[in-house]
Amino acid sequence: MNKESIYGLTFEQLSAWLLEHGHKKGRASKVWEWLYRKRVTSFVDMVDVNKDLLTLLEKNYSIQTLTEHTKQESADGTIKFLLKLSDGNLIETVLMRHKYGLSVCVTTQVGCNIGCSFCASGLLKKDRDLSSGEIVEQIMKVQLHLDQVGKGERVSHIVVMGIGEPFDNFENMVDFLEIVKDQKGLEIGPRHITVSTSGLADKIYEFADMKLQVNLAISLHAPNNELRTRIMKINRAIPLEKLMPAIDYYIEKSNRRITIEYILLKDVNDQKEHALELAELMGDRRAYVNLIPYNPVDEHSQYQRSEERTVLDFYDTLKKKGITCGIRIEHGTDIDAACGQLRSKQMKEPQTK
Repeated sequence: MNKESIYGLTFEQLSAWLLEHGHKKGRASKVWEWLYRKRVTSFVDMVDVNKDLLTLLEKNYSIQTLTEHTKQESADGTIKFLLKLSDGNLIETVLMRHKYGLSVCVTTQVGCNIGCSFCASGLLKKDRDLSSGEIVEQIMKVQLHLDQVGKGERVSHIVVMGIGEPFDNFENMVDFLEIVKDQKGLEIGPRHITVSTSGLADKIYEFADMKLQVNLAISLHAPNNELRTRIMKINRAIPLEKLMPAIDYYIEKSNRRITIEYILLKDVNDQKEHALELAELMGDRRAYVNLIPYNPVDEHSQYQRSEERTVLDFYDTLKKKGITCGIRIEHGTDIDAACGQLRSKQMKEPQTK
């Protein structure tokens, strides 16, 4: 039986586990430092930790549960890792370089059931949720890669926007946030973390009440129910009448601006009337609209990338209506840029190993 990842324990959970197993609670700090500051890949490398404790850890947990299956490197420095889980499933993790630092996009589920009709992530239906440890270990894999390169770089930002719906794996996702934010470990500030959701309203309310102070992004992609239902089936269950009050609640509770993700699909949701409707929907909310050029997916050939002029016109229309917005800078356009695309291709290829 595969052992659980040690990375799945928050500091408090690790401390409680040690106490429960007859060890001093204070030893958690030393283990934590070896994991996240010294970044060992084996328990035996924790040279100043009690030997009985190391034996106990080795018996119950694993430090490495993910292996690199393949990776793609872009000319702009983006690296897409295809990682194999202990059960053989594949997930994607992406390292992106920005002027403000190094960002990692993590996956939260094996496959996705949300069913957005333009998205590569949903080409393969959800198999299971990732554990909190499997999500944390994605960050550790990227950081270990950076350590090996030897330039002293560190992951500074996280986006929870990979394969899957983060709010459909809520508890594990929240534990993941607590672990990566911990000041004794990776120490990634909450304002450097963004979680994206397709709009699970009840979880948005719950998330707001937790006051984690991370950034929240909503995958909207359409300004009205008819269009949004056509391209995102989740809108049938959670229409805009349910989603927008949840967004307002989050803004009020967190006192933070929210990000609205809007993928532009040629002749589908990218016309001036759509921009005007989106501006009306946003109103005076504290929101930033992130316009995203579409990365075409072979299996979704009904959708094409909007023309550059159309994208600029959409942006201009929003700006003239007083909406804070921008056009997302693209990363990894010379590799399988769409989320889930590399995994989908690999799953279709005959496996020789």
